[in-house]
Amino acid sequence: MQFVAICSDSLGETADLVVRAALHQFESLQIQIKRYPQIRSEEEIRDLMEEVHRMSGFVAYTLVQPELRELIKEESIRLSIRTVDIMGPMMQAFIDTFHDSPTQRPGVLHRLDEDYFRRVEAVEFAVKCDDGKDTSAIRKADIVLLGVSRTSKTPLSIFLAHKGYKVVNYPVVPEIKPPDPLNEAIKGQVIGLTMDAEHLLKIRTERLKVMGLPHGSNYASLARIVEELEYAYNLFDRLGCPVINVTDKAIEETAGMILGYI
Repeated sequence: MQFVAICSDSLGETADLVVRAALHQFESLQIQIKRYPQIRSEEEIRDLMEEVHRMSGFVAYTLVQPELRELIKEESIRLSIRTVDIMGPMMQAFIDTFHDSPTQRPGVLHRLDEDYFRRVEAVEFAVKCDDGKDTSAIRKADIVLLGVSRTSKTPLSIFLAHKGYKVVNYPVVPEIKPPDPLNEAIKGQVIGLTMDAEHLLKIRTERLKVMGLPHGSNYASLARIVEELEYAYNLFDRLGCPVINVTDKAIEETAGMILGYI
């Protein structure tokens, strides 16, 4: 098991996202990612660098205090540890280009401002409207995700909600008539999600195992999956909505495509 440490004087979410985005490109690696949040002292820096040295890993960090940034560089040289400065080059680009100085306040990204409460509201909205629980909310949504079962609707809804978008996700089932509010949705608001049938078969088969259901269930039969996908494509065509094939796509990648459409 390989080791990557995330060091931050705030929550470490920014570095965590960058590390995980890069990790998607290395499918064979087994990585343990450990966060060290709220780092405020030189002693904490030295302790975490010693642990990384023992684990033979590297450090990705987002530190705004100059003295802590300098110390982590010194420790990386002393212990021969690779470090990646996530924020430093970007802040320097702002300084050099716009001739301004950073505030050097940790955690500015996570202040309890209007954007924060908007994201909280969006997450609550997504949970309330998950899996077609409240179809009337389609009229209030920023994004409506449609797709057959196991096409990543729920994780996409939560991911987009954390970016402040109110998302409704609705399961497409041939035996159930789509809700009327779908016909009122504005262009670009509705996104269809699909997946290759064979890939979806593997996911549903594993789902049955986890739930302890019999292997021969119609839910995980190729014929049923093909029927559902054909029905979904017909619905997407009727609604005139963009369609994204999520096979082998990371949630972040699909979310980026969705935001591009809307």
